[in-house]
Amino acid sequence: MNKYEIMFIVKADLEEKDVKDAAKTYESLLKDVKAKSVSLKDLGSRKFAHPIKKEVRGYYYLINAECNANTIAELDRRMRIDERILRHLIVKEEE
Repeated sequence: MNKYEIMFIVKADLEEKDVKDAAKTYESLLKDVKAKSVSLKDLGSRKFAHPIKKEVRGYYYLINAECNANTIAELDRRMRIDERILRHLIVKEEE
């Protein structure tokens, strides 16, 4: 298993409950596949330097997890089709 940092931006025009649900969805996905040391950090709302999909603000979240590549591939697939997510980035941490 490898360690990963997953950062994603949720649309700011959603209700606060929907924003938190979007973040909890991916945290629970990792916990369901028994990923190790899953931690979710809310980095708050920020204004973008440039609009992303006509949005000017977004809620940033960071998840640190230790899991396998298949889990990351599924997470990446789901984030790409989730309309609540503006952008996401998955980085494998070096050991």
